[in-house]
Amino acid sequence: MPALVDLTTRSGIEEKERKLLADLSAMGRVIVAFSGGTDSAYLAWAANRALGANAVAITADSASLPESHKRDAEAFVERFGIVHEYVATREFENPDYVRNSPDRCFHCKDELFTRLEAIGRERGYQHIIYGVNVDDLGDYRPGQSAATAHQVAAPLADAGLTKAEIRELSRLAGLPTWDRPASACLSSRIPYGTPVTIENVKTVETGEEEIKALGFRQFRVRFHGEVVRIEIAREEMERALSMEMAQRFTAIFKALGFKYVALDLEGYRQGSLNEVLNLKK
Repeated sequence: MPALVDLTTRSGIEEKERKLLADLSAMGRVIVAFSGGTDSAYLAWAANRALGANAVAITADSASLPESHKRDAEAFVERFGIVHEYVATREFENPDYVRNSPDRCFHCKDELFTRLEAIGRERGYQHIIYGVNVDDLGDYRPGQSAATAHQVAAPLADAGLTKAEIRELSRLAGLPTWDRPASACLSSRIPYGTPVTIENVKTVETGEEEIKALGFRQFRVRFHGEVVRIEIAREEMERALSMEMAQRFTAIFKALGFKYVALDLEGYRQGSLNEVLNLKK
């Protein structure tokens, strides 16, 4: 369960929300890059509150987005009356994306923002916005370079909002996404240097749906060729460390074609595949 913001800071985050809504109102007409995660959902809700039908949330129709995330996104926009649509993206046709270098995310976001720019020009939307927050700014995220290249705005970061503050404001607004586990595209499960294909991301998706069905909440399936490496959140690790669960994991992933099934004893952590990179702090 995500930690909540201390009540003593409530007035501060509400002031940030007022700034966010004022900034969005001043934008006129916006396209929200909407994945359905906690940040983009809150941003889509805020844009709808500030601009109504002048804000449209657009989701990439990509093999790298799990079908369950699409269903959740559709349920969210229907519940809150947000204008929503999909745009087909073709990053899997780009050799620079498929080869899966450390800048893979740049090529994904470059494709998405190029598509959104075309929609904006055609329909007269003045801004494209996405859900980067203050905490994201210090992480290794090549997609932010694509956002800069396409002049995509980051209103949450501009308002000074952190992930915890976005979760708290989402909770106060009654958004079901407030405590949603951190998520990323399916391609992020494939180690750098291993080609990203629709086949291997769909294998990962199937495996993750099976683990979800076992009742686990925060986890990742990492694809290493013949080996699958399963990361489970530390608070859920005790349940994973049983012979019964080992047998279930083995049955699931051998049926998907893996020869070896490994449980990572360090547990789930965001960006674990970045650990091989020599990133300057």
